[in-house]
Amino acid sequence: MKNLSVRELVLMAFYVALFMVLDTFVNALPLFQMPNGGSLGISTIALLMASYQLGWKKGLVVSILSVFAQFVTGPMYTPNLLGFLLDYFIGFSVYGLACLFPNFGYFYSGVLITNLIRFVSSTISGIVCWETPLWASITYNASYMLPTLILGLVLVPLLYKALEPVLKKTLKA
Repeated sequence: MKNLSVRELVLMAFYVALFMVLDTFVNALPLFQMPNGGSLGISTIALLMASYQLGWKKGLVVSILSVFAQFVTGPMYTPNLLGFLLDYFIGFSVYGLACLFPNFGYFYSGVLITNLIRFVSSTISGIVCWETPLWASITYNASYMLPTLILGLVLVPLLYKALEPVLKKTLKA
């Protein structure tokens, strides 16, 4: 990632800022919040779009920066460093890799796979760090991850297809 253009840096900053705005919005609405962390992942749409527009390397940087942006946008629920790594670092960084998986028309497999990786990572965190039984961790994490997955599977292809002409021009110009 040497020699990033100003345009690429601005786009990366835009996606981090968009993530922060969406995350702040969701954190302001108690309706979408779980009691011990976890919420409807509207903000992950920004990370997925960054991956698809900028590629996996820049998308990964945007996703990693979003992890640290969450210290600003709302409470982070984690009992220890391992919990932070599983719930936040792995859980959100993985979205930067979405573009590595093939798209089949309007089905973006990267959205499915990255959400599944986050779900597994958070479920492991629930078992190991929060000391909950397997089924309790699965149920808790599925309650916000399933709506997040559905939201991503619907919105990302629609947004990307609608914005594709503009997105391609922004990197060429």
